[in-house]
Amino acid sequence: MLAALLLLLLPYLLTLLYTVGQPVSTLMLWRWVTGQRVERIFVPLENISPVLVRTVIAAEDGRFCFHHGLDLKEIKNALDDAEDLEDLRGGSTITQQVAKNLFLWNGRSWVRKAVEAPIALWMDLVLTKRRILELYLNIAELGPDGEFGAEAGARRAFNRSARDLSSYQAALLAASLPNPVTRNARSPGPGMRRLAGLYVGRAGRLEATANCVLRRH
Repeated sequence: MLAALLLLLLPYLLTLLYTVGQPVSTLMLWRWVTGQRVERIFVPLENISPVLVRTVIAAEDGRFCFHHGLDLKEIKNALDDAEDLEDLRGGSTITQQVAKNLFLWNGRSWVRKAVEAPIALWMDLVLTKRRILELYLNIAELGPDGEFGAEAGARRAFNRSARDLSSYQAALLAASLPNPVTRNARSPGPGMRRLAGLYVGRAGRLEATANCVLRRH
């Protein structure tokens, strides 16, 4: 019983430590344990192109600066559009994705969602928006062969640093989420290119509302 309680509390305790440092995701740990390739170069947010920051927010969580870890409006929309769990799309904020990547498992599960939600609320309480996005852009899977984070993803796809991406390259990288194995930013198909074009427009409109992340505190 005590061990189970400690296991449940561990994400909340670790989140307090993640105000600094370079944490890794559960998927990265799994790949290391199973002998698979992992490439990750942790870079602070100021070394990532602002256009990539805006584009990822536009693509993944347009209301990132305004909610508190959960976007209840988007969750309701996703539930209304889904006939069952297999059809559920969207509704997951960047903060929820950070919680999942750092502490939980992949796959569609109401159990995982139930565990993920309070962790996301806690993260939003104890971490700044800037730090949450910095973590996300350093642990998200962004390449088909074990590349994690914006820097490794940008180098693999475009042979350049994440700080030097063009708006279209940033949009292609964002479009590779959430599955860079089938959505290859280096060799995008027509559908992915159309999606990237859409993200370029969204990111341009988001410039003013991304200040919670782009301004330095």
